[in-house]
Order: sequence, then C-alpha cells, then structure tokens
Amino acid sequence: MSSNSNTALGVLAGAAIGALAGILFAPDKGSNTRKKIAEQSAAAQANIKESALDLQERVSETVAVQKQNLGARVENIVSDVSYKTEDVITTLEAKLKELKEKNKQLQKG
Repeated sequence: MSSNSNTALGVLAGAAIGALAGILFAPDKGSNTRKKIAEQSAAAQANIKESALDLQERVSETVAVQKQNLGARVENIVSDVSYKTEDVITTLEAKLKELKEKNKQLQKG
C-alpha cells in the first residue's frame, strides 16, 4: 500500500475517532448519542468505501500500465534475440562453408 493510501486511511481513522469522542462526551440523551454514532459510522463507512474504490482504481491503472510496459520490453527482447540469432546463423553458415571447403580439399588429397 502506498504512503498516500496509508495517510488517507490514517486521516479517516483519526477523524472517525475524533467525531466519536466528541459525540460520546457531548451532553445529550442516549438515543440522540446513539443516532449520532450511527450517522457518523455510516459516514465513515461511506468514506472508507470511497477510499477503497479509489485505491482499487489506482492499482488497476498501475497494473495496466505495468502490463503494457512489460509487453513492450518482451517485444524488444524478442526483437533483439531475433537479430542476434540471425548473426549467429550467418556466422555458422560461413563456418560450415569453410569446413565443407576444407573437407573437399582433404578428400582430394
């Protein structure tokens, strides 16, 4: 999890604890306090859900970008290997031709 996400969750948790403490210490009837706690709980739940969805979206975007980058890197590697393979084949063909010539000379001699 990124430090921005940790910071956001910390701020949300702090705000929820502060709101809950304020409600509990405020002089009010029990039913009103319970109602306020329920409202604050619903608000905190909505904030957490929104933060989780935002985090999920950012992670999905990051994964998509990294997947594209990986695909491009693999393509470059395959291309490089292809060129190097052609160089190796060309060198081997030249050596084979050279060996065939030496073999012909040995067979004549």
